[in-house]
Amino acid sequence: MKTQIIIYAILIVIFLAFNFIDPIKDPKTNTLINIVFASILFLYIAYIAFVILKKMGKKK
Repeated sequence: MKTQIIIYAILIVIFLAFNFIDPIKDPKTNTLINIVFASILFLYIAYIAFVILKKMGKKK
């Protein structure tokens, strides 16, 4: 579980670095990349929740 949280933290840092340090000059492309990256973040947090629920179900 610790590995998944570390990966999620790294993804967040990459997302923030992309937005603050070197955003793309074209607004449409920048928005598209932000939407795709945010979707990946939400999918990964859903995956983490699924794994936690799966582990909780096995304990009973």
